Amino acid sequence: MAAFKNILITGASSGIGEALALYYAQHGAHNLFICGRNTKRLEDIAKRCRKSGTVVHSKTLDITDRTATENWINECEKIAPLNLIHANAGVSTGAETSENIYNTFNTNVMGVVNTVLPAIEIFKTRQDSNKTIAITSSIAGYHGLMACPSYSASKAAVKAWGEALRLNLKQYRINVSVICPGFVRSRITDKNTCPMPFFMEADQAAQIIANRLERNIGLIAFPWPMRLATWLGSILPNCISDFIYSRMPYKV
Repeated sequence: MAAFKNILITGASSGIGEALALYYAQHGAHNLFICGRNTKRLEDIAKRCRKSGTVVHSKTLDITDRTATENWINECEKIAPLNLIHANAGVSTGAETSENIYNTFNTNVMGVVNTVLPAIEIFKTRQDSNKTIAITSSIAGYHGLMACPSYSASKAAVKAWGEALRLNLKQYRINVSVICPGFVRSRITDKNTCPMPFFMEADQAAQIIANRLERNIGLIAFPWPMRLATWLGSILPNCISDFIYSRMPYKV
């Protein structure tokens, strides 16, 4: 049974968010609070989760709307004291146009900020220790990638912020974990035409994430061969890493 009983997940209408919602519903969650921008997909996920007996509260929401996101999280906390708030929603950039770049940073960075800051304020007021903030970053956040500069930069930003918050919030007994998956099935990877080594199904990724969150692992990066390769790439001298990364295929 999952240790978290009242769980909030953004970006729950597809990919990792969808798989996590289903995982927690099947493993004894009492209340699931899920949001997404696509109402139909979100309601489909909510119906599937309810079959396990979990109470599901779904909300069509754009997390780049700071006020709406804060209000929703506070409303959820009033319904049931949240144990896990997972800032998971994210987008890929596609073509590096000005509009797409702004959308990437607004969603992947500011959307995370809009989720995490209300979570911190709520958790600071509570004395219990069952309080976890999870942030979905990416293996792509280990090093700037020529194929997806905006996406990798946005994921690097939230990775660094989450790692710093973990230490900063320890005094309040708030756990913070950063999740850096490799290639996991989602609407984002469904569009990829580039090679995707160590490709993983979303339900497998959800199980890894959930198990490690319960163990309060600070950095949840997988699969391990990709984590090792990207970590090595991030510490190499630029003249070497530039040579390697410039020969990687474009993500189109």
